Amino acid sequence: MRSLVTGGAGFLGSHLCDRLIAEGHEVVALDNLYTGSKQNIAHLLPRSDFTFIQHDIVDPIKLEVDWIFNLACPASPVHYQYNPVKTVKTSVMGALNMLGLAKRIGARIMQASTSEVYGDPLEHPQTESYWGNVNPIGLRSCYDEGKRVAETLMMDYHRQNGVDTRIVRIFNTYGPRMATGDGRVVSNFVVQALGGEKLTVYGDGSQTRSFCFVDDMVDAFVRLMKYESDDAHEPINVGSSDERSMNEVVSCLAEIVGTKLDVEKRPLPSDDPVRRKPDTSRAVSRLGWSARVGFVEGLTKTVDYFRTLK
Repeated sequence: MRSLVTGGAGFLGSHLCDRLIAEGHEVVALDNLYTGSKQNIAHLLPRSDFTFIQHDIVDPIKLEVDWIFNLACPASPVHYQYNPVKTVKTSVMGALNMLGLAKRIGARIMQASTSEVYGDPLEHPQTESYWGNVNPIGLRSCYDEGKRVAETLMMDYHRQNGVDTRIVRIFNTYGPRMATGDGRVVSNFVVQALGGEKLTVYGDGSQTRSFCFVDDMVDAFVRLMKYESDDAHEPINVGSSDERSMNEVVSCLAEIVGTKLDVEKRPLPSDDPVRRKPDTSRAVSRLGWSARVGFVEGLTKTVDYFRTLK
């Protein structure tokens, strides 16, 4: 099997490359290195079954592969709001280019979508049938709406052209190789804690997220691509059902690093969801998947990784 991973030098993409190679795949990783890093794949570069191409998926590319994992897009607010037009182009034009490639060569393609398609949800937990509560003109819209259009394109290419598509809605993921300055809550907290700084908590800290360890997330990607059924093209939530408030994350981190952590409260950003938790019934029933790495175990591994960077 030959697999293409766009965003292959990123946090999720690099772990996916590891998993695919471990399963005997030949892997081609594309990345423009805007948020990805060659350090994440340095251990793979000498291998004969791994190829890295520095490329922006806004531009077409011709390759011969069996599977396409389209992960390329900045995924944290700090990065995707820096150049919102570019973010939209990456999601929309990138999906178009990868779908065009999949159609031409008959490849199976998975789109990495996001829980952000649900916006600030009025339904809790969120099921795949929920259409969301999204602000189409807000600061986060470049990412939210870009991913929603990418899902639309996946469904239309499937219905119109018979392309073998998969859509995974990713909920908050954490683990080793997260970027230090990407603005995500786990990496922010860990970097601040290890640096002896106050932890930045937005709002009153009662807002919740469901955190999924990266190994579990990548396992779901592979299971979804192997899944053979008439409903395989339907969106599927992947994330942990372990819902935690920001204040609970601070307490857990304090136990792991073994010191009291002070916090600095700041106003809640615009359109920041108050609660976020997936209904993963579809992943459980169809893929036999559920998150296995507990939050304390996963956060400990993440802290250990960031300690190696100091």
